[in-house]
Amino acid sequence: MCSQSMKFTGSQNYIATDDLKLAVNAAVTLQRPLLIKGEPGTGKTMLAEEVAAALGKPLLQWHIKSTTKAQQGLYEYDAVSRLRDSQLGEEKVRDIRNYIHKGTLWRAFDADDQVVLLIDEIDKADIEFPNDLLRELDRMEFYCYETRETVVAKHRPIIFITSNNEKELPDAFLRRCFFHYIRFPDKNTMQQIVDVHFPGLKKALLKEAMEVFFDIREMPGLKKKPSTSELLDWIKLLVAEDIPPEALKSGDANKLIPPMYGALLKNEQDVHLFEKLVFLSKRARQ
Repeated sequence: MCSQSMKFTGSQNYIATDDLKLAVNAAVTLQRPLLIKGEPGTGKTMLAEEVAAALGKPLLQWHIKSTTKAQQGLYEYDAVSRLRDSQLGEEKVRDIRNYIHKGTLWRAFDADDQVVLLIDEIDKADIEFPNDLLRELDRMEFYCYETRETVVAKHRPIIFITSNNEKELPDAFLRRCFFHYIRFPDKNTMQQIVDVHFPGLKKALLKEAMEVFFDIREMPGLKKKPSTSELLDWIKLLVAEDIPPEALKSGDANKLIPPMYGALLKNEQDVHLFEKLVFLSKRARQ
């Protein structure tokens, strides 16, 4: 069992809001999975990594794909290899355990110390995927038919489950989770995040970069709004190329797009929309 005195207070590498820290600690206290939703790039996956580091616990990650099945998180039985080895007269074929490949959940249950378990982007899988894990996540045990044993967790993992809202999750699954939505950072929080990654960044460059970034995000009709991770990539490029702050606020109508825009705008539709809106705005001021 996890200790209720264990508290996550943030870390040097991750700016966590007060409500996010409360959500993490509530999930730990309730011994329920913490379901994290939010825009892509808002630090959902990184949260689990930072909580594990802050609490001094190992991190096990299960990254979900569209083809992932719940059974793979428990174990997979390699019947083909066992058949081949039996034809070759291999001695190890006598023990079926040699052909059981433990999944991430089994390894988390089997760990001698409590671990942090990340089930990342659960909404990418089939709609039945969350339901197929209800019993295992609720009771912290499952049955292995090949070895005829019940695998019981030695310690209940601290579980983080992330979702990008690509699919609705079943009500029965949601009832077993503590939920938190990571809101997109406001300007003050975003500045703290940038300061963590670029402590020596010139204030003038930060000011102009932030204005451009939030202006882009507020544009109506944008297909994909730039995220926190994309802002950090863009600033990294601006610093590497020694781009001056004044280059970000050029009044030249022929330079509508900010330098290194490919870090922020990820499709031609948004580039054209940005060009059009900025051009109209500049023409209106003339």
